[in-house]
Amino acid sequence: MKSGAKGTGSAGAKGKGGGGGAKVTKKFIINASQPASDKIFDVNAFEKFLHDKIKVDNRVGNLGDTVQISQQGDGKIEVVAHIQFSGRYLKYLTKKFLKKQQLRDWLRVVSTSPGVYELRFFNVVNDEADDDDE
Repeated sequence: MKSGAKGTGSAGAKGKGGGGGAKVTKKFIINASQPASDKIFDVNAFEKFLHDKIKVDNRVGNLGDTVQISQQGDGKIEVVAHIQFSGRYLKYLTKKFLKKQQLRDWLRVVSTSPGVYELRFFNVVNDEADDDDE
């Protein structure tokens, strides 16, 4: 009785944990088409950076089938997570990549809609007067 109950309990627990993890499917899109078209942002390097840096269960390089990263053409990267996953974490990693590439002074990460992040240039409005003072 105990072994049967144990088996059902563990199967039930697996079903709950696996089912809960499998049912939570989140899709994020990082749109870097604007800087990629200007040839200052390398989308392939960014995709590799995400592959190397995203943590699953507190371990890097542990993506497996739970997190898929793919390019969607013209500078868009799609991240599909079958586990609990935060969009803010993607934003954090994107900002970290921009800092590493020394692009943080020109680009910012903006959330245009839930699950969609876009890299935009800072709006520079005639700072020539400021530059002359320095």
